[in-house]
Amino acid sequence: MWKVLIITIAIVAVALLLLCVRILLKPNGRFSSQHISQSEALRERGIGCANQDDRNARRGSAQRIDPKEL
Repeated sequence: MWKVLIITIAIVAVALLLLCVRILLKPNGRFSSQHISQSEALRERGIGCANQDDRNARRGSAQRIDPKEL
């Protein structure tokens, strides 16, 4: 039981270390934003945030939906 626990903790520690290599080695390092609207590659393909797409679709709709009536 203890052997499995120690191995599991070691694997998790190595995984966290590998995830943080860029942050630890680069001055002022940080994770890049994971939000869809801030991804340059997705913007080039015309892929946007689902909430923003929904808002844009509702603006162009002839029939307005009032959330209070739902």
